[in-house]
Amino acid sequence: MQRKPSGPEAAATSAVLSRTLRALRHRNFRLYFTGQAISITGTWMQQVAMSWLVYRLTGSSVALGLVAFASNLPSFLLAPFAGVLADRWSRYRMVVTTQVLSLLQASVLATLVLTGVVEVWHVIALAAFLGTVNGFDVPARQSLLVELVNGPEDLANAIALNSSMFNGARMVGPAIAGVLIGVAGEGLAFALNAASYVAVIGGLLSMDVPPPRPAEGRPPVLRTLAEGFRYAFGFPPIRAILIVLALVSLLGMPYTVLLPVFATEVLGGGPHTLGFLVSAAGLGALSAALYLASRSTVRGLGRVIVVAASLFGAGLVAFALSRTTWLSLGLLLVTGFGVMATTASINTVLQTIVDDDKRGRVMSLYTMAFMGMAPFGGLLAGTLASRIGAPGTVLLGGVATLATALAFAYRLPSLREDVLPIYRRLGIIPEVATGLGTATELRPRG
Repeated sequence: MQRKPSGPEAAATSAVLSRTLRALRHRNFRLYFTGQAISITGTWMQQVAMSWLVYRLTGSSVALGLVAFASNLPSFLLAPFAGVLADRWSRYRMVVTTQVLSLLQASVLATLVLTGVVEVWHVIALAAFLGTVNGFDVPARQSLLVELVNGPEDLANAIALNSSMFNGARMVGPAIAGVLIGVAGEGLAFALNAASYVAVIGGLLSMDVPPPRPAEGRPPVLRTLAEGFRYAFGFPPIRAILIVLALVSLLGMPYTVLLPVFATEVLGGGPHTLGFLVSAAGLGALSAALYLASRSTVRGLGRVIVVAASLFGAGLVAFALSRTTWLSLGLLLVTGFGVMATTASINTVLQTIVDDDKRGRVMSLYTMAFMGMAPFGGLLAGTLASRIGAPGTVLLGGVATLATALAFAYRLPSLREDVLPIYRRLGIIPEVATGLGTATELRPRG
């Protein structure tokens, strides 16, 4: 007979759950979270279906890399300007607009596939269109989070819950897509993704959002853009974690582009195998996001970045060497945990230490480092895989990711000293007398 939790145990469990879900007490964030949970599930379905469609039409790893390049290059080029706009315009209105355009893209793709007229160039063009939309969407959406929770108090938890939702969808969406592709083809997955945008657009339109900030007296766009770059790269902690993120995205993340090759040629499976592989990585990432959501403070996230990036690199090396499906699934749990803990921790640290009037521009640099490096990494991985094979390519990426983690670990003590005064000013850690100078003296300068 199973023992029921005692009073203290039940109270402790309730306290942990309350701490983990505390950002959901904000109505706007609840609406956003619910709508995004449905929409992102559809997005992951589309991503798996698109990869399978391209590989079915071409049988080429280079083509997979080209689609990844087209999907993410616009984010690299447009994100800095999108960040300026997010600091000038209504972030809420920007996100509503980008979600409507994403609905349009998914609808066109579904129509082309269901009518049987789709060609590879259609997929590349639509991937580039969606990449352009995402170039504006991601900086605006990341910057909007602080407004949805009415300030910075619950921001770290909102970021972690947002990551949990993203990766819960990453676990469910690909598994559904794998079944749908095997039964009805890719078109139904694209159509369901288009329908899923209704949920997030409805949630956004139901929010009570304050009016946008007045735009009078703002300096020219290029001057504002340059100010953002000076602010971010003039402060060693921001510069260092952006570089870590860029290297992880360039060298490690391209393994996702090659998963169709692993599913078919390495593991001898089909679309269901691809769906399970992506879902396994999503389950690991979901575990990481829930772990971060349960944390009550941002303190110690530097060590989390080191450990998580190391886990990601080691997981990639082992996955590249695996030749059995069950072992590959287990290893992708590790890689998913590692990459999500790395990227979400970086996001949280950035949003904690950044000035709010520069939040959009800094998050645009986050987008450039995270999504903007993906096109180059995907194209490099696809080309390299055609020469040395997918396993060899992922192996090299894992080794490079491990080297990045070790380099950041070496810099961590000095970076921590730069961040401590900011944490003291924000009340994250107690004020103590130090010889490091005041928080103002160590803030990044605009």
